[in-house]
Amino acid sequence: MKLKQKTVPKPWGQLILPKIFGGKQKEKIGEIWFQPPDGVSPKLLTKYLFTSEKLSIQVHPNDRQARRNGLPSGKEECWYILEAEPDALLGIGLTKEVSRTKLHAAVACGQIEQLVDWKPVRAGDLYYIPAGTIHAIGSGIKLIEVQQNADTTYRLYDYGRPRDLHIEDAISVATLAPYDTKHYQETVADQSAKLIDGPHFKLFQVVGDDPEILTGTVAGEWQVLPLDGKVTTRDKTIAAGQCGLCTKASEIDLSKNVRSLITCSMN
Repeated sequence: MKLKQKTVPKPWGQLILPKIFGGKQKEKIGEIWFQPPDGVSPKLLTKYLFTSEKLSIQVHPNDRQARRNGLPSGKEECWYILEAEPDALLGIGLTKEVSRTKLHAAVACGQIEQLVDWKPVRAGDLYYIPAGTIHAIGSGIKLIEVQQNADTTYRLYDYGRPRDLHIEDAISVATLAPYDTKHYQETVADQSAKLIDGPHFKLFQVVGDDPEILTGTVAGEWQVLPLDGKVTTRDKTIAAGQCGLCTKASEIDLSKNVRSLITCSMN
């Protein structure tokens, strides 16, 4: 099935989107989500993000921590960078290991930005963000995010914007250390590869019409996102800027000279 596109305005979004999304907009667009018809609840959510300002410094709980607070699930995610301005940054993890008391003090004193590790970013970078990772997306970035389909976010800092913070909840689930670089990789545009092999989802980059890389992976839900050209899922044409949902990898009919991101849920 072809998922419906949902455009989400955000004050930190961009006025100029890629041509596949209509180019110039009347208001700032921050996110484009792909959602199924009513009554279908996928395990994963795939979306595009476009930033002109920094997003909040935040953290997500894992499943156990979320359920302890009455939430359906935690949230792990990854970022596939499509475009980045020369000075664009991602905040991922901390510059050093700290105690919860010191993290709390940094938040209270307005020093949390200095404690976050801001990393230069460029097109082709891929970051897997495990639950507990303190993170923020900087300005001047276009990316694809794949995440558990849950809106479970605890904000530590939001640059004075009038939104609620969740400092105690955030500190209680945060990983108080630098980001583990094993979760980062630089993708190669013309090579098929398994990019993410996590407990909640797998992510593949598939180039061309050879689905061999997907063979042997058993999952109940697959999403395919062509980055250029078109593919088909269950006889539905899915073009760049669209997303298809199916139940088997064999239902994805790939095309020559097309690069696609394909995800599958593992639970």
